[in-house]
Amino acid sequence: MDQPRERLEAERRQTLARLADLSADFDAVVAASRDTNADDEHDPEGATIAFERSQVQALVRQAREHLAEIDAATERVDAGTYGTCEDCGRPIAEGRLEARPVARTCINCAGKPRARLR
Repeated sequence: MDQPRERLEAERRQTLARLADLSADFDAVVAASRDTNADDEHDPEGATIAFERSQVQALVRQAREHLAEIDAATERVDAGTYGTCEDCGRPIAEGRLEARPVARTCINCAGKPRARLR
């Protein structure tokens, strides 16, 4: 198996494990909220539970978005375009791909104000 694919599969496994942990955390927060006063506005603990629930939801959303980025990177591997900057067409440095396997741009293009977050 080639190195980019191995790297992406490892990233996928790690993200799926994180997503499972976050889902368990979210379930625990929801369960805790069932055992408390449902009136978040007047319950001093309600605001904390609502904040925790919102925070975990945001982390779950980020993990799902990262899975989509991994899938897109895997498609680039299959298409033979993985490791090529989508903006300038030059190779993406190996160090950048090691640090961010889903990178779509080289470090120079990623630093440009007009570049999308990659």
